[in-house]
Formats: sequence, structure tokens, C-alpha cells
Amino acid sequence: MYVPPHFSEPNKEKLYELIQRFPLGIFFTNGKNGLDANHLPFELERSKNKPDILHCHVARNNPVWQDIADGEEVMVVFRAADAYISPQWYPSKHEFHKQVPSWNYMVAHAYGRVTIRDDERYVRGIVARLTRKHEESFATPWKMTDSPKDFIDMMLKNIVGIEIEITKLIGKSKLSQNKEKRDITGAGQALNQQGNLVLGDAMLACAAEKQE
Repeated sequence: MYVPPHFSEPNKEKLYELIQRFPLGIFFTNGKNGLDANHLPFELERSKNKPDILHCHVARNNPVWQDIADGEEVMVVFRAADAYISPQWYPSKHEFHKQVPSWNYMVAHAYGRVTIRDDERYVRGIVARLTRKHEESFATPWKMTDSPKDFIDMMLKNIVGIEIEITKLIGKSKLSQNKEKRDITGAGQALNQQGNLVLGDAMLACAAEKQE
């Protein structure tokens, strides 16, 4: 990924926050059958003394888990938000008419070494943790015990776990940092008016930190 210095996001904590808030990643592999991409929800496991880990699972019928071998390098792309940026949102455009359209976004690329985890205990743990996390905001959260045990056992046999040891993390937050403070503010406010609060708020925060 091309990352100009002014769009680089080196803060690991911010990148992990992005991953946890937007856990649906694109899992890129280059196995025996060539390039492949799968869209999967991930769980991030952090550790003080060991490498950080991404966990996910795929359908047993998905060939990806047999197409790659333990230890191979893979990449997962996480995207927070994106939007078209109109020059009309920049106050400076109306003075000097020297602005062009752009596209802003916030992404994190996690590189790592993969391990296939084809065991029931591992996949049961993934499903249980993902379920708890994404059901916790509901008035009546669904639990694995809501279904008959034999049904859950059968479903778990139909999935395979994937573990990725993170070796490199690259972040890019393209928020018009190369523009004037007033232009960043104008575009951020316009995005919020459109309902794109994730990117709009990020741009307004960027403008607040920018020196005049």
C-alpha cells in the first residue's frame, strides 16, 4: 500500500481500535491455487509477552484452508469508512478554484503467519467469543446454549479455524491532511451532514489538531 507520510497512521493503538470496531476483514492469500480473498469477521487477541493474534473461521467447504499451509504469509485488510470528497466542500475552492475531487478512507493492513486450526475446541471458542461480543448490545442476546447441543456440535464440525500471528501492521488515514484546516473542517462537516459520522468525525478531529 502506498502511504505518503502525511497519510500514515503509525499509532498501533488506533489501528487495533479500528480492527476491533470494524472486525470484518478481507483475508488475502496466495496459495496453491493462486490469489484469493475472503470476507471474514475477526477477533483480535492481544498479549504483552507474545505476538498479537487474529482469529477467524471459515466454512469447511471453503477451499482456502486447504489451499494454504501453516507458516505462509497472509494479509488481512480492515476498513473503517470511506467517502468521495467533493471540491465544493473546500472553502478555498470558492476563492482560488484550485481543488479537485478525492476519496478519503481509513484502513489497517495486518500481515502475518497463518496456522490452520481444525479442532473443535478452537472453533467453539471463536464462535462463543464472537457471539458474546456482537450480541452484547441486544436486549436479549443469543447464546450458543439457546440451540440444542447436537445442532451446535454439527454446525461446529462444518467450520475450520484460522489463526494469524501478526508480524506487521500498516495503517493509512487519508483525511485531507494535506489541505488547509478550514478545508478539512468543511469536508468533515459535509460528511457528517450526509450521515458518514465515522469519517466526518475523524476529519474534524484531524482539523482540530492541525496548526493554522
